[in-house]
Amino acid sequence: MRFEFTTATQVVFGPGTLSEAGKLAKALGRRAALVVGKKPQRAQRLADELAEARITTTTIAVSHEPTVDDVVSGAAAARRFGAEMVIGMGGGSVMDAAKAISALLTNEDSIFDYIEVVGKGQPLELPAAPWIAIPTTAGTGAEVTRNAVLTVPERGLKVSLRSPYLLARLAIVDPELTLDMSAALTASTGMDALAQLIEAYVGTKANPMTDSLCAAGIPRAAHALSIACAQPREISARIDLSLASLWSGMALANSGLGGVHGLASPIGGMFRAPHGAICGSLLGPIMGANIRALRSRQPDSPALIRYAEIARWLTRRIDVQAEDGAAWVNHLVAFLQLPKLSTLKVPAARVSEIVARAQESSSMKTNPIELSTEEVAAALSEAL
Repeated sequence: MRFEFTTATQVVFGPGTLSEAGKLAKALGRRAALVVGKKPQRAQRLADELAEARITTTTIAVSHEPTVDDVVSGAAAARRFGAEMVIGMGGGSVMDAAKAISALLTNEDSIFDYIEVVGKGQPLELPAAPWIAIPTTAGTGAEVTRNAVLTVPERGLKVSLRSPYLLARLAIVDPELTLDMSAALTASTGMDALAQLIEAYVGTKANPMTDSLCAAGIPRAAHALSIACAQPREISARIDLSLASLWSGMALANSGLGGVHGLASPIGGMFRAPHGAICGSLLGPIMGANIRALRSRQPDSPALIRYAEIARWLTRRIDVQAEDGAAWVNHLVAFLQLPKLSTLKVPAARVSEIVARAQESSSMKTNPIELSTEEVAAALSEAL
């Protein structure tokens, strides 16, 4: 058996750890590009911590899922400022923007030399500038992944800038930063984490280290979600979701994903629907499609055993089958009132086009079984 495991250089986890940001960041430089979301005032406490540590900052706001143009202009601004490091504080979009800006800060060639699908996909020539991840949501795990997802609006695509150099030098995961998340955002981001953990656990590149993270994270995410949505200030549930999100990022970065994310990528690029809500709608249908395909064509697959384990973790019962896990997920999505894809303006008339794009996705290559075009289309139609 051979496998590799890579993650952020340092992870600091726990309620209140944002207060350590200045002390930890000053080891990486004195001038920082601070990448924030559409409400920059939420980063004021971080700015104060950095100022106290005598770190000078310039702020780059990202109000939506980052486009290629956003990160090119952000890197140019950081370069003009003389930034020695990049600090991202926000949700998954901010994390992706921050790591891409850190790459372009030192690699000044065209971004299209490095991005996949619409570019050359070449490796970064130089290490990225040091970057620090401070997530304020619990879902993407982007603080510990080595790719940045960027939108190319004119092509209706989401593409990745991918490199080991994109791993954060430091990730500060403070569950207190998620206490003000709305129930809707908690539900959608939490379902993203749950989908990532499940897909990493049943996928073809799972390994013993990612298995341990998924086995710990799946039940935490599943059962903390409803609590955090109903009681937003319940810190124990927020801790569980933040842990599950962190572990999901570590797992997917080392073992890949599957059909949920294979479909979510083109849907997000074509319709600009929220990624977590897309994943939530697709998770149950894709689990069901995989289980049916495995029973039909690979009944001895270890993935079926894993789906049965997942069902036991989700339902907290031992007398269940793999299919019961998919049904439980569908019930959770309904309970959390996550929108169907049709509500997110994904039309049934575009199913064939979405499926064709999804079949080219790297995530499909690690799905536990190769699904036919018809099987993927049926799962997508169920999610509509």
